[in-house]
Amino acid sequence: MSEFSIIDGHCDSLLDFVNGKRTLLAPSEGGHWDTSRARSAGVALQFLAAFIETRYKPSLATQRGLELIDGARRFIAGHGDQVFQVLEKEDLRGIPDPSRIGIILSVEGGEILGDQLFMLDTIYHLGVRALGITWNQRNALADGVGEKTQSRLTNLGQQVILRMNELGMLIDVSHLNEAGFWHVLELSQDPIAATHSCAKALCDHPRNLTDQQLRALSKHGGVVGVNFYPSFLTQTGQAELKDVVRHICHIAEVAGVETVSLGSDFDGITEVPKGLEHVGDFGSLVDELLKAGFSTQEVDKICSGNFMRLLSKVLK
Repeated sequence: MSEFSIIDGHCDSLLDFVNGKRTLLAPSEGGHWDTSRARSAGVALQFLAAFIETRYKPSLATQRGLELIDGARRFIAGHGDQVFQVLEKEDLRGIPDPSRIGIILSVEGGEILGDQLFMLDTIYHLGVRALGITWNQRNALADGVGEKTQSRLTNLGQQVILRMNELGMLIDVSHLNEAGFWHVLELSQDPIAATHSCAKALCDHPRNLTDQQLRALSKHGGVVGVNFYPSFLTQTGQAELKDVVRHICHIAEVAGVETVSLGSDFDGITEVPKGLEHVGDFGSLVDELLKAGFSTQEVDKICSGNFMRLLSKVLK
């Protein structure tokens, strides 16, 4: 096990569990993430995303989202010896737990709310503590990066941001278009996160953040979790472990080491960097960060400290 605790800001492994493909307990079942390899790699807290597939949008998005949340609750309740859910600030005191992985339940895409603000309170009461405002498409809150628009948040989207601050939910701007990103920063009193994004200066992809956005996140006390998807890391779409480190170094240089963390996107990406093929490889990433010249204190911030600081400010 790594001497550093890991907080991973995003994985999509929940879909495999809900669809009956894997138990998420053993490497032999395949996939990028399971509790066995995660524990061995020092993962202390995992953001587990409920990603609503495009085929369910818009009419069945709420139903599918609730189905995924129910699946996450079943997974957590059924494996209390291996995982526990983080619901409030006090729960952060239990991290790291030597035998169990903390779980933050997130929803990837505000379409779960339909066009009703009360649904935000509903999913909060079901245990959701982070919400991605959009995926790549437009919903009733805002436009995703796939729309290629410069539309700001809708009236509902603005209400959602303010209510998330009141409830103590982490606002996730990965996938949100740039105009929406700036609008969120205008509105939110709490720091926000881009849980699984990279640096646009190194790879010009719509999903990545400009240096201006990175600096604004830093000024606001936010965090960006570097995504492991090769197409976000290099223009060629082929990547190695060193390319993940390159993005981490760039963000640390531009926005400060307190702004950068990890957001693997495991089981939500079709390709992975060579040398970082699954959750068990986090130790190799730690080694490369140390070789790149980061101090042990800085590596600790990147691996877990920055997300812990953010969550301690947002959760109630």
